[in-house]
Amino acid sequence: MSRTTEESGVETRPDSSGPRNRWWTLAVVGTAQLMVVLDATIVNIALPSAQHDLGFSNGNRQWIVTAYSLAFGSLLLLGGRIADLAGRKSVFLVGLAGFAAASAVGGAAGSFAMLVTARAAQGLFGALLAPAALSLLTTAFAEPRERAKAFGIFGAIAGTGGAVGLLLGGILTEYLDWRWCLYVNVAFATLALLGGARFLGGGRPARRPQLDLPGTLLASSGLFCVVYGFSNAESHAWGSPMTWGFLAAGGIVRALFVLWQSRSAHPLLPLRIVLDGNRAGAYTGMLVAGAGMFGVFLFLTYYLQEILGYSPVTTGCAFLPMVAVMVVTSVVTSNRLIPRLGGKPVVPVGMALAGAAMLWMTTLDAGSGYAAQVLPMLLVSGLGLGMVISPSMNFAAYGVGADDAGVASAMVNTSQQIGGSVGTSLLNTLATTAAAHYLTDRRPTPQVLAEAQIHSFSTAYRWSALFFAVGLVLTALLYRRGAPGQRDEHGPVAL
Repeated sequence: MSRTTEESGVETRPDSSGPRNRWWTLAVVGTAQLMVVLDATIVNIALPSAQHDLGFSNGNRQWIVTAYSLAFGSLLLLGGRIADLAGRKSVFLVGLAGFAAASAVGGAAGSFAMLVTARAAQGLFGALLAPAALSLLTTAFAEPRERAKAFGIFGAIAGTGGAVGLLLGGILTEYLDWRWCLYVNVAFATLALLGGARFLGGGRPARRPQLDLPGTLLASSGLFCVVYGFSNAESHAWGSPMTWGFLAAGGIVRALFVLWQSRSAHPLLPLRIVLDGNRAGAYTGMLVAGAGMFGVFLFLTYYLQEILGYSPVTTGCAFLPMVAVMVVTSVVTSNRLIPRLGGKPVVPVGMALAGAAMLWMTTLDAGSGYAAQVLPMLLVSGLGLGMVISPSMNFAAYGVGADDAGVASAMVNTSQQIGGSVGTSLLNTLATTAAAHYLTDRRPTPQVLAEAQIHSFSTAYRWSALFFAVGLVLTALLYRRGAPGQRDEHGPVAL
């Protein structure tokens, strides 16, 4: 016998969504979130081996990464609204099954086209399950302390997934085969599917919002143009129409999307969601963190392997202390700091710490050691990112009605994905340009080439620090003072 809760506006079944299963809900959605996040970096480690095996060119190499981010980033808002329409559990399970199938196809790929298609399918199904996962977690925890602890853990998973992907990708590539970097998703998805079918609530909305088709087309095409434009910056000049043309088109389409949302009777993304100060701060925080984190994960990975000579596995292990600090910081931030202070002092301080770590990394050179130089920088970076990502995940869907939980959750994933895409392309372009300028009028000896690489890495770190400085200002302006309230428009809520 099902019942409908007036507070949440969601029809649930007592045997599958009771309080006793809330921690199982966290385990299930946390596993799925880890799979989606680590998939953005795990394939990076496998790319050289995949390229050698399938024989595709350097120019085509970026599409293995871009195909995933294009589909994932451009379809997240649609995926969030589908979860609101069809029910979060069913959409979550469909997303998991599709992600597993696409991963299996990608692992068995015998050609470049097959691998790219599989990566795009991964992004599509990831866009279904990621917002459904966060909204399921949002509705599963109501008690303040438990909700804070749950979101601290979930935020830690979201923030550390990239580093876990590097470690796991290194292990699988070095000891098995690059194809296992895709096959491993089948194991993650199977565990989450079995747990989700058993423990997740139905999540069927009592009131189904109507689908905003024009808004959906505008949102998806606008995000596609932005992600595609920044992705082209890696292989085309910034002055190329393939870069600025798509970026300009994305800006225009997104402006049209905002205009349409202000007039639509059933908007895809109601403006009240993003106009709330705390939620706007959450989305901004994830955007900046997504862009700035690549200064750690991408360029420090190259530094450890190409300058210090670390193996892929050793490189992944080098990030584990940072992961540990992020986990602890995320839990403490959500459980202790946010309920007492709110987001305004906590997130800007996290931005400052992360930015300081980026500036500190500019001092690394060929003679730097891990314990004395690299490790302290990673620890400070993990501390800062943990103070940014966990509150962002927590505030993303805080205070929204049940009808909008899916799309509000999708926004934080969209912010992280767009930020990561911008960070990858912009920092790569700036680093490459810096290396080229350094080599001007210098003989390309091995020592000079290494110095040029280190100079390019330092350039990326400085720009990452600038990202976090901008994020500090914006989050300080957007987040409201004081601890979050205990009520929203649908009744009591707890952080």
